[in-house]
Amino acid sequence: MFSLAPSHPRGLATLFFTEMWERFSYYGMRALLVLYLINALAVTRVDALWIYAVYTGLVYLTPILGGYLADRYLGAERAVLVGGVVMAMGHFAMAFEALLYPALGLLVAGNGFFKPNISTMVGRLYTEGDARRDSGFTIFYMGINLGAFFSPLVCSTLGEKFGWHYGFAAAGVGMLVGLLIFIRGLHIFRTETQPGLAKRDVYLIAGVSALVVLLVFGIVYSWPVLKNLWHNMSVLLRIVVILGMGLVFIRGPYYLQRFSFIPSAVVMTQTAPLTRVEWHRMLAILIQALFVIFFWMGFEQAGGTMNLFADKLTDRMVWGWEMPAGYFQSINPLLILMLAPLFSILWTRLEQSPYALSVVTKQALGMIILGLGFVVLALAQQRAETLGQVGPQWLVLVYLLHTIGELCLSPIGLSMVTKLAPTQLVALMMGIWFTAMAAANYLAGTLEHLIAGAHIPLYWFLTASSIGAGILLLLLGPLIRKLMHGIH
Repeated sequence: MFSLAPSHPRGLATLFFTEMWERFSYYGMRALLVLYLINALAVTRVDALWIYAVYTGLVYLTPILGGYLADRYLGAERAVLVGGVVMAMGHFAMAFEALLYPALGLLVAGNGFFKPNISTMVGRLYTEGDARRDSGFTIFYMGINLGAFFSPLVCSTLGEKFGWHYGFAAAGVGMLVGLLIFIRGLHIFRTETQPGLAKRDVYLIAGVSALVVLLVFGIVYSWPVLKNLWHNMSVLLRIVVILGMGLVFIRGPYYLQRFSFIPSAVVMTQTAPLTRVEWHRMLAILIQALFVIFFWMGFEQAGGTMNLFADKLTDRMVWGWEMPAGYFQSINPLLILMLAPLFSILWTRLEQSPYALSVVTKQALGMIILGLGFVVLALAQQRAETLGQVGPQWLVLVYLLHTIGELCLSPIGLSMVTKLAPTQLVALMMGIWFTAMAAANYLAGTLEHLIAGAHIPLYWFLTASSIGAGILLLLLGPLIRKLMHGIH
C-alpha cells in the first residue's frame, strides 16, 4: 500500500482507504434512507425523520461499547474487522424491505466496533507531541469524504432511478472493498511474530460477528415482548435489570475467557490507576463533547431536513434532466476534498508560528461558521415559501459554509481525543466523543418536531444555537486549556 505523503506514517494510507470505502457505504445508505421511507414505504415525514434520528443516534452511541470491548478484550484491529463484517451484512439486508429493522440494527452494531477503533489506530501512528497529528487526521478525514462524495452519486443513481435495493446493495459492496483493503494492510499494524491474521483471530472475528448478528435479530424480533415486559416492571425491578445488564457487559467476556469460549489470544488489559492530570484531560474531552452536540445537531440536518429541502424545494432540472436529490449529499465531501489539503497545510504552518490556534478555538470557530450557513438556509426557505422552489446555488453556499465549519471542528476533535485520552482508554474515550454525536444526531432528526409548538423556524433556531455555543466555548477556552495541561 503506497504512502499518501512521505512525511506521514505508512499505515495512514491503509486506514485512509479503509475508511473511504466504509464511509462510501454509510453515506450512500444515508442519502437514500429518508427518501426511501417516504417515497417507497409511504412513511410520514415525522416518522421518517424519527427513524432517521434513532438510527443515526444509535450509530454514534454504540462506539462507546465497541471502544470498551476493544480496549479490554479484542484490540483495535479485531474490532474493526468485526464491525466491517457486521456492517456489510447490514447493507445487503437493506436491499430487502422485510429486513429493514434488522438491517438498521446490524449497521448500528457494526459501526460501534468499527468507528472508534479505526480513529484510535490513526492516533497511534503518531507519538506524543508529534506536530503532524492534526495534519494526519485532516488527511484521514479526506478519506472519509472521498467515500462520502462518490457514494450518493452511485447509490442515489441506482436507488432513485433503477430501484432502491440496487442502491443499498452498492453500499454493501463498498463495505466489502474496505474490509479487503484493511486485511491487506493489516501487517503494518502487527508485530513481526504475528504479521497478519492468525487462525485464532479468524475464529474470534467470525464468532463475535455471529454473536452480534444473533443478538440484533433477537432484539428486533422480540422487541414488542420486551417493551411490554419493561412497561409492566416496577421501578426497582428496572434498576435491577439495568445493573444486571451492565454487569454482564463488563464482566461477561472475562468469564467467557476463563471457560475458554474466547481464545487465549484475547487478554484483558491490566491498567494502572489514572493520574490527576489524566483525569483533568478526560474532563476537558467531556466538556468539549457537550459543546460539539450543538454543531452536529445542525450539521446532520444534511441527511434529514436538508435532504427533503433538496427533494421538494429545490429546482433540480439540469438541461432537461432531473438530478436525483441525493446528489446534493456529495457537495460537502467534494468541498472537503478540495479544502482539506489547504487546511492540513494551514494547521501545520500555524502550529509552527506564533499564531497557533488551540483546539478549543478551532472548534468554536467551526460552530460559528456553521451558524452562518443556517442564516443562508433560513433565507432560502423564506424564498422557497414565496416562489415554490429555489435554485441549487442556495444549498451549494450552505454546504460551503458548513464544510469550512466542519474542517475547523471534526478532524481536530478526533485528533484531540487521541492526544488527551490515557493510552489504555483511548478507544473508550473516542466512544464517549461519538456518544455526544449520538445525542446530536437524535436531536437533528427530532428537532423540527420538538420546536414546532414554539413557532420558531428550524433554521433560525439552529443559527442561534450554533453561534451561541461557539461564543460560549470561546469564553470557556482558558479554563479548558488549563485542564489540558499543555496539550493544545
